[in-house]
Amino acid sequence: MTDTEATTPAAHSAVPRGSTVAVVGTGTMGQGIAQVALVAGHPVLLYDAAPGRAEAAATAVLDRLDRLVAKGRLAQDERDSAASRLRPAAVLDELADAALVVEAIVERLDVKQELFAALEKTVAEDCLLATNTSSLSVTAIAGALRHPGRFVGMHFFNPAPLLPLVEIVSGFATDEAAATRAYDTADAWGKTPVRCADTPGFIVNRVARPFYAEAFRVHEERGADPATIDAVLRECGGFRMGAFELTDLIGQDVNEAVTRSVWESFFQDPKFTPSLAQRRLVESGRLGRKTGHGWFPHGEGDERPGPHTAPPADPPAHVTVRGDLGPAEPLVELIEQAGIEVRRRTGDGWIDLPSDGRLCLADGETSAEYGDDQIIYFDLALDYASARRVALSTCDTTAPEALSEAVGLFQALGKQVSVIGDVPGMIVARTVAMLVDVAVDAVDRGVATAEDVDTAMRLGVNYPLGPLAWGEKVGYARVAGLLKEMHKRYPTGRYAPALGTVRRGYAEDARID
Repeated sequence: MTDTEATTPAAHSAVPRGSTVAVVGTGTMGQGIAQVALVAGHPVLLYDAAPGRAEAAATAVLDRLDRLVAKGRLAQDERDSAASRLRPAAVLDELADAALVVEAIVERLDVKQELFAALEKTVAEDCLLATNTSSLSVTAIAGALRHPGRFVGMHFFNPAPLLPLVEIVSGFATDEAAATRAYDTADAWGKTPVRCADTPGFIVNRVARPFYAEAFRVHEERGADPATIDAVLRECGGFRMGAFELTDLIGQDVNEAVTRSVWESFFQDPKFTPSLAQRRLVESGRLGRKTGHGWFPHGEGDERPGPHTAPPADPPAHVTVRGDLGPAEPLVELIEQAGIEVRRRTGDGWIDLPSDGRLCLADGETSAEYGDDQIIYFDLALDYASARRVALSTCDTTAPEALSEAVGLFQALGKQVSVIGDVPGMIVARTVAMLVDVAVDAVDRGVATAEDVDTAMRLGVNYPLGPLAWGEKVGYARVAGLLKEMHKRYPTGRYAPALGTVRRGYAEDARID
């Protein structure tokens, strides 16, 4: 082996380019997967049990390739070559020579088991069998096979031709060679594969649950309205979309079904408890964009509500920063750049206002617990310099002048301000803490590596940071501390930090000491 061969990342066990890939199921996902394999150079067979659907799907795939040619993203000769390699199959026996079969049919265990039992009798012994399931157990689907070792999950994300992530899921009986072959094949197709064990939700659908759950919980507790929560998640937390607008796009029925599936698969673990408010939305038929109404109206001419934004207020002439503000320390430089005098004193990390108000980074406690101390909490930001909005939370006893100074301070830094209710952990801070905690637990249980979890969450759901990277940025001790405080206020187990989060926090403190 030469030095070049040793260092070049070759997909040595990938399904060979000239080998046939069969796709069973010709819905949106099936068509997308077929297009990916076709553009990668494979002969592709499309099969669907419903008469005529495979032919219609082949036409739809070619139409997409024509649009790519029109946009200059695919050469005409490449399109023509792909068209010559695409063929609908009338019967399952036509898949006999396939080197890889990817299933993308209805999410029913019995139907999938029946299909793969038939495929096992049809294809060669070295044919790799894969399911694109997003909610069923790979182990359970393979349970009906005589040789389950060659069976693996290849979970693409919709739209498959555009989104790079593919979760390669090993069932209980999956051979390592089969998982590696699936991984290398996805890599050869230009995708970014990640490995994971067969666990409810795999990586993305498991770790993403708190993003929706915490937003819905804040809304249910009357902490803020959906438009404001979404704005804070986007403009302060750095997420591309808020939880409410995103679930309206996905479909409330689809999102709620995934949440319920994960919850039930984990024996109703309180960390994954579904939202009653979302359940009522589904029951009412308000499923999001596809029905014209979800959390927001989506009909023609409908105007979407905007976030609550505080009116202009005068900034304080000076502030006193006591101790290190931790993740919020960059605020000090921003305050100085705004021309506001900053005085430094010892303390445990907060900002004193001239009116005796005290600004504290969200820590899982509430303003009401401090009574006359005039605590005003501000939310965690991905990056305080680029954040366009900051949320503040107060209680009924907070002095108006203290709140006015807090609002004016952040407005002087160029931020819009949303004042929300006195909910523990606010919006971004509690969401990030729960994402970190669930991700840590997944890593520690062997679901996937920390690197693969972070990659999956960045590419699968467009998070600005992977949860483990966010844990390092915020500090695991702070994450564990916030969750412990929230657990005191919601003693259901939902916010009890995972042992791995606590351990990382102690290790972090030991390094600092």
